[in-house]
Amino acid sequence: MKLTLKIWRQINAKTPGFLEQHALDGVTGDMSFLEMLDLLNNKLVKENKEVIAFDHDCREGICGTCGVVINGRPHGPLSGVTTCQLHMRTFNDGDTIIIEPWRANSFPIIKDLSVDRTAFDRIISSGGYVSVSTGQATEANSTPIPKEDADSAFESATCIGCGACVASCKNSSAMLFVGAKVTHLSLLPQGQTERPQRAFNMVTQMDEEGFGNCTNTGACEVTCPKNISIENIVTLNKEYIKSTLG
Repeated sequence: MKLTLKIWRQINAKTPGFLEQHALDGVTGDMSFLEMLDLLNNKLVKENKEVIAFDHDCREGICGTCGVVINGRPHGPLSGVTTCQLHMRTFNDGDTIIIEPWRANSFPIIKDLSVDRTAFDRIISSGGYVSVSTGQATEANSTPIPKEDADSAFESATCIGCGACVASCKNSSAMLFVGAKVTHLSLLPQGQTERPQRAFNMVTQMDEEGFGNCTNTGACEVTCPKNISIENIVTLNKEYIKSTLG
């Protein structure tokens, strides 16, 4: 398979960027999207050119490290699939693919396709945790939890914090991410200690990081690789109102 790649190149957040075009041959349908970028970087190394910087880690769709905008859509054309799990069989021979980083002021570009997502870490530090006693873990069945609550909490907890919701939102809102964290902790008994202030603290930190608010566009739900529902934003708003009322 032969492809034409238009890839965003930028030295850092303070310098202007540009799209750089590359022709790449030898791509197979069984390659993942990141393996295709590896192939391109190997080609650039042999040509003594600067390789393309991009984020990656587990390459199994569970760590949330990878993430680029592919032809205008975060993580590419398939639903429920991360960039690292997107295979090149999705594309056709001769295609032109435009690859860009997440676009949000709160995610400043480090280099090329790599962005700084530590704003998410600071939001988690502000309230996305639970108080636990040290020592040996208790037996799992010693804390009864209704099946419906456990299932809902698990669905929200599958959020991998990749930032696709922010990249797809016209407001660069992080409310789906924050909502998922608040929801899964509010449903479990372990999360009740900090619950009265969790939503307020996390939303306050989200605002300080420069993320926008939700205007119910729904693009975040569509592009989320873990299919996190925007119902989590409803729960976040409810928890936030409760926390402000004391």
